[in-house]
Amino acid sequence: MKKKVGLVDTTFSRYDMAKCAMEELSKLGGVEILRRTVPGIKDLAVECKKLIEEEGCDLVMAFGMPGSSEIDKVCAHEASLGIMMVRLMTNKHVIEVFVHEEEARSEKELAELADRRAREHALNAYLLLFEPEKLTKLAGKGLRQGKEDVGPLLEEL
Repeated sequence: MKKKVGLVDTTFSRYDMAKCAMEELSKLGGVEILRRTVPGIKDLAVECKKLIEEEGCDLVMAFGMPGSSEIDKVCAHEASLGIMMVRLMTNKHVIEVFVHEEEARSEKELAELADRRAREHALNAYLLLFEPEKLTKLAGKGLRQGKEDVGPLLEEL
């Protein structure tokens, strides 16, 4: 049975991460994708909630690209709090996929990070919906979406 996945992105972002996630989810199959775009990062939470409550989405991915100024960091934190509230109010997963501008040294590196993070989180969303036991096998592995994995601290003692 197909699951509904909502994707919410912003016009403020400098990279189309939702498009990347759509491509990955389409390859994996079994999902109906609903996409919405809002102006800014603080608008994500309400649109995520609407996709869950009004459109029946089983999971939503929220994409944002906060700038490097202090106000952008505050707005990203506020948006994260709103997204957490949506998770708790709806009892549904909302995968937050934020890429902060200061995570990269160049625009090319930032684009590559945004692309990779969106695609890797799309796989996480798929696993949450269809194969959650695979995520359990990855626990404690130090995986980093969009960047090189850091690996586990220690193998089992």
